[in-house]
Amino acid sequence: MVQLHRRTLAALAVSTLANPGIVSAQARDPGPAVKAAIARFAELPGASCAVVADTKEPWTAGYNGSERRFVGSALKTFILARYLRDVEEDKRTLAEQLAVNDRHRTLNSPVFLELTGTTTATSVLEAMITHSDNSATDIAMAAVGVDRVRALIREAGLRHTEIADSMRKMFCYLAGLAATLDSGWPGVKELVDHPPNPRPALNDVMTMASTAEDMIVWYSQALASGYFKTPAMLAEFRRIQAMATALPQVVPTGIVAYGKGGSIDWQGFHCLSLPGQMIVGKTAVNFCFTINWTGPDKDVPDMMKTYVDRVARVLEASAKDVG
Repeated sequence: MVQLHRRTLAALAVSTLANPGIVSAQARDPGPAVKAAIARFAELPGASCAVVADTKEPWTAGYNGSERRFVGSALKTFILARYLRDVEEDKRTLAEQLAVNDRHRTLNSPVFLELTGTTTATSVLEAMITHSDNSATDIAMAAVGVDRVRALIREAGLRHTEIADSMRKMFCYLAGLAATLDSGWPGVKELVDHPPNPRPALNDVMTMASTAEDMIVWYSQALASGYFKTPAMLAEFRRIQAMATALPQVVPTGIVAYGKGGSIDWQGFHCLSLPGQMIVGKTAVNFCFTINWTGPDKDVPDMMKTYVDRVARVLEASAKDVG
C-alpha cells in the first residue's frame, strides 16, 4: 500500500477542499459514482465531507472539507491515542484499575451511569469508543490530562481541532456555567434539563469541533503508525477503533474499518459525524462525513436514516472504485 506522508496528504486536502463546493483532484479522477454520491451527501444541511483514497495514484473528493463543524464524540479518538501512548511510555497500563464513581460520572453514559467501583483501563477505553460512554471518556481524560491530549493534537498538525476540558464541563458550559465551573454529579443533569443560559454547541470556548481535513490527516497517519512506537500498541488502537458501532451501518460488508462517530441534540442544534478509515484490499480509504443543522428533535430519526444511507453510498462507491 502506498503511504502518503502527512505533508503530502495535508497539501492534497488543502489544495482540493479549501473552497466551498464539490471538488475532486488527482493523481486520477475518483470516477462519476463517487462524485455523484458526494453530491448527494452535500445536499444535507451543514454538510462537510472528505474522502481520500491512498492508491498508487491517490484521489480526493469532498465538499466543504475545511469548514469547522461540531463533531462531538468523534474526538474521543485522541483520548484513546494519548492513553495508549502513555502505556507505550510506561506511564500507565491497560490492566490498571480505574475508579468509576460520581467524580467523573456524567450524562449519556450507557455503560457506567449506574455503576460504582473499579474496572480495567481497557474496559474504560472500550466503553468510550464502542458505546461512546461519556463517564468513561472523562475517566480516561482525567487519567492522561486534557493538556496532554491537546498536545497530541498539535503534534499531529491539526490546527482546527478543539477538544473540551471534559464532557461534563462542556455540558455545564453549554447550559450556562462559566468555562471553569463543574456542577458535579448529579448537578449536571438538573443543569442541562433546565439550562439557565444555554449556549451554542459550536462555540469558541468549550466545544468539540474539527474539520473533515483534520480528521482525514489524523486517521491516515495514526493508523499507519504515525503516532505509535510499537506494533502492539498500534494493533490495540486499531482493535478498539474497529469496535465503534457506527461503522457497520455504513461500511460495505466484509470490509475492515476503524473510526469513531459523534452526535449531539442540544437546544434544536444537531450533529452527526463519522471520521475513520476503511481498508479495501490493501488500499486505505480515509473519510469524514459531518452534518450540523437546526430543527425539531422529532426530525432527528429521519435525518439519521438519510445520513446513514448517503454515507454508505459514498463508501460503497469508493470501495468499488479502488477495489
